[in-house]
Amino acid sequence: MESRVLSRATALPHLRRLPRESVSSNASLVSVRAIGSVADGGNLIWGRQLRPELCSPALKKDAVLLRPCLAAASSPAGGSDSAGEAKVAPVGFFAKYPALVTGFFFFTWYFLNVIFNILNKKIYNYFPYPYFVSVIHLFVGVVYCLVSWTVGLPKRAPIDSNQLKLLIPVAVCHALGHVTSNVSFAAVAVSFTHTVKALEPFFNAAASQFILGQSIPITLWLSLAPVVIGVSMASLTELSFNWLGFISAMISNISFTYRSIYSKKAMTDMDSTNLYAYISIIALIVCLPPAIILEGPVLLKHGFNDAIAKVGLVKFVTDLFWVGMFYHLYNQVATNTLERVAPLTHAVGNVLKRVFVIGFSIIIFGNRISTQTGIGTAIAIAGVAIYSLIKARIEEEKRQAKAA
Repeated sequence: MESRVLSRATALPHLRRLPRESVSSNASLVSVRAIGSVADGGNLIWGRQLRPELCSPALKKDAVLLRPCLAAASSPAGGSDSAGEAKVAPVGFFAKYPALVTGFFFFTWYFLNVIFNILNKKIYNYFPYPYFVSVIHLFVGVVYCLVSWTVGLPKRAPIDSNQLKLLIPVAVCHALGHVTSNVSFAAVAVSFTHTVKALEPFFNAAASQFILGQSIPITLWLSLAPVVIGVSMASLTELSFNWLGFISAMISNISFTYRSIYSKKAMTDMDSTNLYAYISIIALIVCLPPAIILEGPVLLKHGFNDAIAKVGLVKFVTDLFWVGMFYHLYNQVATNTLERVAPLTHAVGNVLKRVFVIGFSIIIFGNRISTQTGIGTAIAIAGVAIYSLIKARIEEEKRQAKAA
């Protein structure tokens, strides 16, 4: 497609002849650079920018006619535009309102996370086998990934032996953290597990300081004090407290901390969707043996029969399917959401997610909590918020300094 400027020779004697340019068929799409040029005084017509001197006030004063003629390929009738007027490529709704799109991503992330936690706990109320349920979570996600690869959404990224060696430690830590989280969910209230898991930043800071050798500012360490105090207060008076649930949640914190460490060492050019798919496949292989060894005999003896007798075969199967789908989707949407925002927004979003999950779990399951547990939970969440905000600011300052 080619834009041409018609003019009268007598009216525009000083107009230079413009060079012919070859433009691809999709040239009508407006690029970011072109939009910036328009803001600086250029004129954009069907994705093409006219030279600034053609749009100067002096030229406009002398011009009798300045009108673009569209090429035959861009006109439905094979000729020029019937109205003969310049057209500006429309800006899509998503590009016009990016804040609404980001807000929708956050809402979807929270919604899927809350539904997953509620459905997961309901399953444990009649089927208390967290190792098997953890395998189902990963299995459904792996099937989803395989189907997505088959249809090309997204296209599967190739993986070699070197990348596989780097991803195996990440996947092992992911599997261990996932299983121990589910053991805790099955043993105690969802709200209490999430309160204990609020200690994860403390383990991350400790690992960064003593394992990776990174210097952690004193302000970050001080911000973690309310987290430790709050979790301690909540644990002392939690009505559903038991050591299995508490220790499992702590092991989950440590596992996810090491997952973060190994993830930094396993940085690849692979996109996050493909990366998470490969990690899920490896984690599923890791989780199968302990599930078979620890719960297999009991499940075959009476575990499946008891669950089917309580809720029926259809509900049992559909519950397992949907909890696996919600687990995979909330993790995938969380990744996509956090890629769209700045570190500060990321930090606030993570804290609010935990608040949403704790609040909804208390409402849905009617868990009774003591006053001290409620105060301790609030202090812990506030400490996590302060820590996240300070850390986000530090990361942003480092990023700006590196860019400068």
